[in-house]
Amino acid sequence: MNGNTPYAGLPGETGAGQRAAADVPDLSRAQKRLLHRDVSRIAARTREFLPDEYVVDSDISSGLTGPQVTVAVRPPIGHAVSAGFTPDVDEVPAAEEVITAAERDEVARGLAASAALQVKQAVSDSVTPTAK
Repeated sequence: MNGNTPYAGLPGETGAGQRAAADVPDLSRAQKRLLHRDVSRIAARTREFLPDEYVVDSDISSGLTGPQVTVAVRPPIGHAVSAGFTPDVDEVPAAEEVITAAERDEVARGLAASAALQVKQAVSDSVTPTAK
């Protein structure tokens, strides 16, 4: 079955579990700068939705298929939540954004809502409801 997957490697060219160097996109300085800017905007937008007790951080790393973006929120109580994705940087001209404003807003809202839900679930057992 391994011969049917792209991860089996090509005899004499690419080892098993490795990707060909041509498959991994190489970012230009402008694309890296735009990607860092857009990820920072996601983190900043997420902070706008949450009180100061929530810690928001972001990270960009290199993966097998290109840059991997992670934005995480650590609520004051409960489990941390994160959103990770691989932006498509191949089709981005140097003067545009890598992650659109709508995508940034969607990720920020989703993270903020998930972090708030974690807090609600963590304190739900110890808080008596005031009404039903």
